[in-house]
Amino acid sequence: MRFYDFHESGNGYKVRLLLSHLEVEHERIELDILKGETRSSGFLALNPNGRVPLLEFEDGRVLAESNAILYFLAQETSYWPTDPFERALVLQWMNFEQYSHEPYIAVVRFWTFAGQLDEHQAELPDRRVRGEAALDVMEAHLSGRSFFVADHYSIADIALYAYTHVAHEGGFDLSGRPHITEWLGRVAAQPGAISISDAKPGAS
Repeated sequence: MRFYDFHESGNGYKVRLLLSHLEVEHERIELDILKGETRSSGFLALNPNGRVPLLEFEDGRVLAESNAILYFLAQETSYWPTDPFERALVLQWMNFEQYSHEPYIAVVRFWTFAGQLDEHQAELPDRRVRGEAALDVMEAHLSGRSFFVADHYSIADIALYAYTHVAHEGGFDLSGRPHITEWLGRVAAQPGAISISDAKPGAS
């Protein structure tokens, strides 16, 4: 199985983290999105949307979109609940991540490390407000809970952890959110947990 990724991508990190938890053997292929490497004709033939992460299976099938990949890999594992309602709750939080969290926290972080803040100054205040609002929702939900669904670590936590644990890189302050901070520690302590920096070129 080939896994196409970019080391700074939180969406890619979601998949890397679950692959590590599950100890799934795979070949990781680094594509630098800042250099346009996901826009090559070869990669676009695999994913016409031109984005990572992407899984390519031995039989030639491909699967894109990070949360879809999480869903596929989690089947028949402890990271996907057996109860139908709990499964729906996991999907609820994964949709929250994609629609209410990632477009703000992840995007501002990307603008920051890509050196694009100046060209997005008009959009930045609204992105920050909406990102803070998403963090407030998470903080309230985690009050009295260890994890997002049924107090059991799942792909809902993995999906939300990816960009939340690096939210400070986009200027979001988590210091006043103790429930999120404690949850981040619990996720980082899970067996097989890896750092987002583990995939960076030259990382040990």
